[in-house]
Amino acid sequence: MAQATARHILVDSEEICLELKKEIEQGADFADVAKGNSSCPSSAQGGDLGAFGPGMMVPEFDKVVFSAPINKIQGPVQTQFGYHLLEVTSRED
Repeated sequence: MAQATARHILVDSEEICLELKKEIEQGADFADVAKGNSSCPSSAQGGDLGAFGPGMMVPEFDKVVFSAPINKIQGPVQTQFGYHLLEVTSRED
């Protein structure tokens, strides 16, 4: 069964999500940005969600996590919770 590890940042708007993505792309540390901006409890761990398999997250999240390149920021990805920046940190198929 496929497994992935990922981290994310959850915010309320696409605009904020895009601003944070730009900060990270310009050299800001993902974990620091997550700690300072994400509304998810995972922000305390720098957005780290640990390991999970397909179907353990919402479909929009799964679609990105199980197809996106590793260590490349993805998003904004809209879910029922808000807007996410995602980074797949590892994946085994």
